[in-house]
Amino acid sequence: MSGPPGLAGLLVLLINLPRSTERRARMEQRLAALGLPHQVLPGVDGRARLDELLPTVDVPAFERHVGRDVLPGEIGCYHAHLHAWQQLLASDAQVLLVLEDDIVFHDDFLDALRTALRGRAHWDVLKLARIRAQQPVCQGMLGPYRLNAYIGAATGFGAYLVQREAAQRLLPRLLPIRAPIDRELEQVQRHDLRHFGLEPFPAHPQDEGQSTITGSHFAAVKRYPLSRRWTKYAEQTHNLLQRVLYLVRCGRLWPRRHALPLKDPL
Repeated sequence: MSGPPGLAGLLVLLINLPRSTERRARMEQRLAALGLPHQVLPGVDGRARLDELLPTVDVPAFERHVGRDVLPGEIGCYHAHLHAWQQLLASDAQVLLVLEDDIVFHDDFLDALRTALRGRAHWDVLKLARIRAQQPVCQGMLGPYRLNAYIGAATGFGAYLVQREAAQRLLPRLLPIRAPIDRELEQVQRHDLRHFGLEPFPAHPQDEGQSTITGSHFAAVKRYPLSRRWTKYAEQTHNLLQRVLYLVRCGRLWPRRHALPLKDPL
């Protein structure tokens, strides 16, 4: 099945837990409206496979970094994203678009996707939606879009692009699990990563407070008391300072608004 022009070399994977049939149906409708060919990648049920997957978690590190217990759904989500990257490496594609099953596409989504692919020389991982994107620093313009680095938190992995070379380099480094997948990859200083956002974002997550990971309105998230969370704040401060130093070394801490070169579509 041929898709929209300008998207050659792109693999699109939709992560969906097999039991989440309504979410899958909604996403299939949204993707059909875009005419975007894709494959459904079965999500990893962290609760059903907890005994198998828990050994892949550095539990003390997770508790220290995040300030609470790890959720089974987070473990499953982390492995589902790793599986998506492995699918990229097993394919002939050069770039992977990963979609979670609660994403809403804006009217400019396909235009943004084409622009991102034409500007792929300038990023390794590119967010097309976000939960948090704090203290953005513009690295230049990809057409009408800002290519932003982030000093603060850059969370949410509902829609993002990853390049083959980045996936190949990073996959061996992403286990054991030390944080949720989006929190792990916001540590650009640890992974020497051009992890940027394309703003204005052309998509957003919309789960209406019903998450397969954190439960209804985050009911499954139980933070430790403050006396046990101090390590989290110490870690956040350390990471922030290290990220700022990394951005300085890479010349990414100062905003730039120049137009970045775009290649012709493949």
